[in-house]
Formats: sequence, C-alpha cells, structure tokens
Amino acid sequence: MRFDEATSRRVAATYTTPDIVAQRAAIRAALNPAPGERVLDIGSGPGYLARELAALVGPGGTVHGVDISESMLEIARSTEPQAVPGSAPVEFVEGEANALPFPAGSFDAVTVTQVYEYVTDVAAALTEARRVLRPGGRLLVLDTDWDSIVWRSGDPDRMRRVLTTWDRHLVDPYLPRRLSGLLAGAGFTVTQRAVLPLLNAGYRADTYSAGLIAFISAFVPGRDGLTADDVTAWADDLRELRDDYFFSLNRYLFVATA
Repeated sequence: MRFDEATSRRVAATYTTPDIVAQRAAIRAALNPAPGERVLDIGSGPGYLARELAALVGPGGTVHGVDISESMLEIARSTEPQAVPGSAPVEFVEGEANALPFPAGSFDAVTVTQVYEYVTDVAAALTEARRVLRPGGRLLVLDTDWDSIVWRSGDPDRMRRVLTTWDRHLVDPYLPRRLSGLLAGAGFTVTQRAVLPLLNAGYRADTYSAGLIAFISAFVPGRDGLTADDVTAWADDLRELRDDYFFSLNRYLFVATA
C-alpha cells in the first residue's frame, strides 16, 4: 500500500480516534520513558506518539521520528505540537526501518508501531533497531495479527473475500506470532508481551474500524475479482448495521532489551 498524500491524511484522521489514542497511552505506559532519555519512533506517521513521548522525556531528552513517506513527514512537521511546557525537541527525518540514518548506540528506547508487518526482511530491521540502541536499551514493537479479526457482516462470504484481499496490502499479516523468535534471533531479550484489543460495538464514524472501511475500500477494488460495486455494497452493509455493528481486532505489544 502506497502512503501517498490521500492515504497519509486518512492515517492521520484514524490516529485521532479514541481507539488509537488509547493505544498510544498503552505504548507510553509500556515503554515508560524517563526524563532525559533519547527516543526514536520508527514509522512515526503523523507524529502524535513522538510528540507525546517528547513531553515525557522533557528538555534533557530528545525524540526523533523516522518515516519512509514524505507525505507523512510533511503532516508530522506541520502539525502544531501540543503546548506541553518542557517537552524535548522533536525532529522528523526520512528513512527506512532497515537503514536508519543514525549512528550506533544513539538511543535509549525505540518504538515501532504497525511497521514491521510491511517490511520484507524483519530480521534485518530488528538488527538495525538493535544497532541504534545503546546496550540495555529498550525496543517496543506493536503489530496486528489480522487472523484475529471478528467483523459482523450481512454477507459473510463477501466479508471473507474482502478481508483475504485486504491481507495483500502487507508483507506478513500474521507477524506477531513470529516476533518472539525474531527478536531473540536479533539479540534481544523479550521482557513483556501484551495484547491490545480494539473493540467497536455499534457503528460510529469516530472509531478505528470506521476508518478502516475507507482504507479497505480504496485498496481492494480491482483485485481478486472484486469490483468497486462489490466493495461499496460491503461498506454500505456494515454502516447500515448501526447498533448491531460489531468489530474486534487484536494488536500485540512486545518490549525487549538489547
């Protein structure tokens, strides 16, 4: 999936939903950054997490965000930071997860949210994350296992077809089940694992899954025999469920030390 300007704007909107705001709170709690720490956010997107981390590490710390998408970087750089006195400076730079533009040992903590499932060589990307961490530094990874999705539909067969095609936007839609071994192989010691469920009961426009409908509707038509009319009917069916709408998806959080 290409993170062009339109897609990046959709991502930024989704990141303001209560679901993802709560997810960022869980990430901050698990990472538990201390004042003065140097933090890197890989795949920083619209920059919300990076700026929140900057408020926690304070003026003695630093926060860098790195993203492959210039559209995402433009959004992050143009977003007005929250008026939190004493926040660390935040810098957003272009870069890839397997070729980070920083010297070895640059950071005390690294966060990677919904990124590695797009990466072809996750082992190499984890090795790169370990390179930029100081000895004993912390890596936090969060990714989705798309096999965990539960989504009510008036046409279950069409739902299966749409979701099977949607899986194609990722390199590995089931990455979390492999992450323990991959982290160990890169020299990390896993210290925490947790599941972060997303649950939307009753259709509301300000939810993660409502935003997901738009992403899927943009990606799926023309693939695997699914037409634009098929996907429009799929999306309309979901919205028309109203109070009977139901969506659940699991994301998995790992914290590991270098």
